This record gives sequence, C-alpha cells and structure tokens, in this order.
Amino acid sequence: MDFEPSSDSCTGQQPDVPLAVVEEILLNLPEHQVVQVGRLVCREWKELIDSPAFWRERCRREGIRPCNASRPPEDWRQFYFLTKQQRNLLKNPRAEDGFSGWEIVQNGGDCWGVEGHSGEPKCFVTSYMLCLKQQLIDLTEEGYDAAFMDQLQPQIKISDWYAQRCDCGCEYQICVELLDQKLEPISTFKPEAVYFQQWNDQQWFEMTHIFKDYGPGVRFICFAHGGKDTQYWAGRYGIRVTNSSVEICPSNV
Repeated sequence: MDFEPSSDSCTGQQPDVPLAVVEEILLNLPEHQVVQVGRLVCREWKELIDSPAFWRERCRREGIRPCNASRPPEDWRQFYFLTKQQRNLLKNPRAEDGFSGWEIVQNGGDCWGVEGHSGEPKCFVTSYMLCLKQQLIDLTEEGYDAAFMDQLQPQIKISDWYAQRCDCGCEYQICVELLDQKLEPISTFKPEAVYFQQWNDQQWFEMTHIFKDYGPGVRFICFAHGGKDTQYWAGRYGIRVTNSSVEICPSNV
C-alpha cells in the first residue's frame, strides 16, 4: 500500500477513515514505509506515528520486549528499530570460514590456526609468539548513518570468548576502539592482558564491554584480539578465541 502525501494537516475535514482504523493499517505495514511515507500524509497521521503508544503496540505485536520490564525504553521507536536491526557486525566470528573477514596484524611463532574438536565449536588458536588479528567495521556500510550515530549514540556491546589449553600457560588480550572518520580513536576498551598458568580446566571465559555516552563522530569500530602461549612451545598451544561479537543495542539491553 502506497500513500500520497497531502497537506500538512487534515484538520477542518472529517477523515474518511477513523483514526483507529488508520492505526490498525499502519501497524501492519513495513516500519520504514510507515516512517518515510505515512508521516507525510497529514498532521493526524504524523502525530499517531510519532506517539510512543504506536511503537509500544508494534513491539507488543511482534514480541519485542525489553530485557528488564521494570525499565521501559525512553524511546519506543528507537528501541523498536535498534532491536529489529540488532545483529553481530563482525564477519566470520567462529572460524567457520578460516580467516575470511579478518586482517592478521601479528602472526608470530607457528602462526594463527583454526581448531575444531569433536563436539566443540571451531575457534582461532595462537602460537608461541604474539598473534593478533582485527576487523574494521564501517558503520555507514552497515546501515548506521552519521546522523543516527551522532544524535542517538546507541550503546555498542562487544563480547569475546577465550579459553586456555590445559597443559600450557598462555596470554589473552583484546582492544576495541570507536573511531572517527579519519580513523582516530574516540573511545577505547583495552583491559589488562589475562594470563593463565599451566595445568588448568580449559574453561571458557567471556570478555564483555558496553560503550555508551561516547559522543558524536563515531564512524568505525576496530575490534582486535589475540595472544600467545607463555612457554614457547612449538605448534599452537596459545589462547583460543571464538564467537566474538559487536552489536548496536537499545539502551536497556
């Protein structure tokens, strides 16, 4: 269904269709068409589409719910669109396509490798000298334009899973930066390196961080991680990493 824009207001005339019926129609149309076209029809339609109640009802019908029901979103439309668009912006996060999507920054020792034991997910594994790899995410190419990032400054959640081998000590490190148009850093997450001793239970750990209130200008995200073994054994006995993610999130996710 296509709408033809009319005057700025429908006031002064009795609408042909009751507003409740209009709302029901709009709730069943594609969200981008509602915003880009429906809001231009007349003032009443614009007010309806801009109302929090309209997007709250749309969320209810599509099963989109805040993680914390006691803290409803401040902006239901923003919450709706961010939730619908939310996805992992990293390519090939679980080594399913080798090193496709990743840039090898350092490839020490016997170099990066890929492992995948029976019953376990595939992972990237490091060697006895420092191994680092990274991805540069272009937010504009991913559908997050400059006005959106600057005005809304949505939260950016990063996650990374890492594990040591049971028989060799190792080191894990990560650095994630929010960059401007010139690739200059605006905000950086770089915790201290994590070290594991020899003989352990091979447990997987998750590293997480949420960027918020980072200011305008963010256009790229650089995600880098890696490590090495600390006993200089030939082969690949260093830290293992997999299931990394970078997501643009609603504020209460």
